[in-house]
Amino acid sequence: MSRASYLFTSESVSEGHPDKVADQISDAIVDLFLSKDPEARIACETMTTTQLVVLAGEIRCKGVYENGEWAPGAQDEIEKTVRETVKRIGYEQDGFHWKTFRFENNLHAQSAHIAQGVDASGNKDEGAGDQGIMFGYAANDTPDLMPATLYYSHKILEQMAADRHSGKAPFLEPDAKSQVTLRYEGSTPVAATAIVVSTQHGKGYDQGSKEAELHAYVKSVVADVIPAELLSDETVYHINPTGSFEIGGPDGDAGLTGRKIIVDTYGGASPHGGGAFSGKDPTKVDRSAAYITRYLAKNIVAAGLAQRVTIQLSYAIGVAKPLSLYVDTHGTGTVGDDAIEAAIGKIEKLGGLTPRGIRTHLGLNKPIYQRTAAYGHFGRKPEGDFFPWERTDLIEDLKAAL
Repeated sequence: MSRASYLFTSESVSEGHPDKVADQISDAIVDLFLSKDPEARIACETMTTTQLVVLAGEIRCKGVYENGEWAPGAQDEIEKTVRETVKRIGYEQDGFHWKTFRFENNLHAQSAHIAQGVDASGNKDEGAGDQGIMFGYAANDTPDLMPATLYYSHKILEQMAADRHSGKAPFLEPDAKSQVTLRYEGSTPVAATAIVVSTQHGKGYDQGSKEAELHAYVKSVVADVIPAELLSDETVYHINPTGSFEIGGPDGDAGLTGRKIIVDTYGGASPHGGGAFSGKDPTKVDRSAAYITRYLAKNIVAAGLAQRVTIQLSYAIGVAKPLSLYVDTHGTGTVGDDAIEAAIGKIEKLGGLTPRGIRTHLGLNKPIYQRTAAYGHFGRKPEGDFFPWERTDLIEDLKAAL
């Protein structure tokens, strides 16, 4: 039975958070390779720390890395891509500078034993790039059908980053975190009870009038992002609660690809299968199946078939067809959950939810991933080839299949 009143919290981290720096580098490499070879295989992990970026993982890419050999100039292009990514984020600090950090490229050939299970051959369709379970979620909390706590957490940091890049807030540095706690009545958010923002800042903005300026700025961003009816004199703010935050980013803490999977998805409002997205080409169902489950969930809610829905898919490595499909509308459905499951199976354009079917329907074999690696993979505006899993173009197909 759902609770009548409760508090729920989600967090976000900025593009300058060390783990997000790693995610963006890994996805920049994915985009680089897919721009050269749409059938490239990439599993790129990144580690960042003080004045150091390390790449590791396994790849296969025509014209870049074949038969265990790098193409001329390929490694230089990889390093240039990494440095440009860090430059775009804005790191020009003594402890982490895009121009001077040490760089190691430890990418190597994809395992032949993985390739034989994933690649299509003869009568065998392309198999899943790994085993696993993936979840998709949508709820009518916000116009983009995302949990409101995560949606507002992302938007606060997106606005702060935009102000930093434009020069409106020159006292901000790239690293930041946010957290939003909302009180729900039933399934409706009715009040913001607590807002936490920790942001890296320039010298002196931890005391006196400069600290007051920083706090006032953060509160103004919150007021712009969160609807006025949710804010009140009872909303508690914690802004840089440790006092000082000058040392940040990879100089303040090591960053690793794939450590912010809850930030990337639904802020804890939905189960998570455990697999990260960034650094992986779309044959890896950790990524592509998570995208298709979000796509299905969003279209189900947009079609008015439920107010809230969770979807699970599961796969075995090397096997094309999913092992299971599960739909849960949490008691909000206008039709049975089993009827929705059956309807999904009838929609031919989904290709049976095989890895190839997902990639074909959503158009995933394109360099579209670096944009996903900060401020969430979901709840974004579909634009051209980008964020196709956020489209709501399956509504009529779902209705016709019921």
